[in-house]
Amino acid sequence: MIELNINGTPRKHEGDPTMPLLWFIRDELNLTGTKFGCGIAQCGACTVHLEGQPIRACVTPVAAAAGRKITTIEAVHEDKAGLAIQSAWRKLDVVQCGYCQSGQIMSATALLKSNHKPTDADIDAAMAGNACRCVTYVRIRAAIHEAAKTLAA
Repeated sequence: MIELNINGTPRKHEGDPTMPLLWFIRDELNLTGTKFGCGIAQCGACTVHLEGQPIRACVTPVAAAAGRKITTIEAVHEDKAGLAIQSAWRKLDVVQCGYCQSGQIMSATALLKSNHKPTDADIDAAMAGNACRCVTYVRIRAAIHEAAKTLAA
């Protein structure tokens, strides 16, 4: 049995320890905000935070998260940076199709938690692992700057 902390709630996984964390989150916990995209950690749709750091849940085995704090898109608003990011996303109408956006928001939140005044280059580097088929990158960058201003105020 593997014990995890997901969004502040203790959870137990009694199945295969090599099961991808994504499937545990989506299929066993019914937290479907985290998306399956590529399955090889290249698109970022499955991004969650493990101890505050963005990881790809599609390639992270449940066992690797044992006893650690995991945050999904469903709880990112509980963090000041996450709330600021989500507010900026709405304000600037970032979302087009929306499929990648939970992963984008998780990566952007992690960036703002570690860097309160990111440059365009900082943003591009932090968001490089998140693909958007609708190509909303300019709006994503603007929303991250907007959220940084909100946090600074």
